[in-house]
Amino acid sequence: MQVARTIAEMKKIRRALPEPVGFVPTMGYLHEGHLSLVRRAKAENRSAVASIFVNPTQFGPKEDFASYPRAPQRDLEMLESVGTDVVFMPEAEEMYPPGMDTWVEVKGITDVLEGARRPGHFRGVATVVTKLFNIVEPTRSYFGQKDAQQVRVIQKMVRDLNMNTEVIVCPTLREPDGLAMSSRNVYLKPDERRAAVILWKSLELARKLWAEGERDAGRIRREMTALIQTEPRAAIDYVSIADAETLRELDRIEGPVLVSLAVKVGKPRLIDNIILGGSE
Repeated sequence: MQVARTIAEMKKIRRALPEPVGFVPTMGYLHEGHLSLVRRAKAENRSAVASIFVNPTQFGPKEDFASYPRAPQRDLEMLESVGTDVVFMPEAEEMYPPGMDTWVEVKGITDVLEGARRPGHFRGVATVVTKLFNIVEPTRSYFGQKDAQQVRVIQKMVRDLNMNTEVIVCPTLREPDGLAMSSRNVYLKPDERRAAVILWKSLELARKLWAEGERDAGRIRREMTALIQTEPRAAIDYVSIADAETLRELDRIEGPVLVSLAVKVGKPRLIDNIILGGSE
């Protein structure tokens, strides 16, 4: 496994890689969810590249950039164990040199959900992913469904800007009790970890109501909210039932919908989602 720490080094390695190339961008502190993306990239391409970069531009001033969990040596060992060919690990100064004034913004779908609550977040995401695509030049790029809005933003950016990569969306990986795997789960204290399962239980409730024929989005939101409120450690940021493509809130469910939520459990803010009436 080769490790590149500069853009020039990554580009040089890239020129010699057997095609096609699969790419998994990460912020590190890897878990089985990340490794599942790399395994799929490896299975579907001759070369698999991963990046580890905690992107400062997608964190707000009151968010956890400084304390975001980092374990670079452990991450490298994990990536090597699943057959990753190249890891790109730049420093912030390499990706954002002095004088950089160009940003990528995806309008519309970034105005709601995470975008509404984290101003500037998706500008940071879109910009760094554009840069990574330009550096790595992947044939296919792999993202997890857990970050559903991020996936939609990247899909739209790739489509709108005619980027030469195929975006592959992979299912959310979960712990045995249903909690979505996330690097931020490490922040949860034992009692909070047990309480965090309420996110999955509320999504399962939405699926049950939908399967029974409920199409009133407002009622499903209310039922989910009431369930989450039975957990005293959980504080709801939002519960959303939105069109799966536009992410606009719905009154009635008539096609594929994204059921998503953000809930603080103790200090950590957790997100999760499912799709009803379509493929996840």
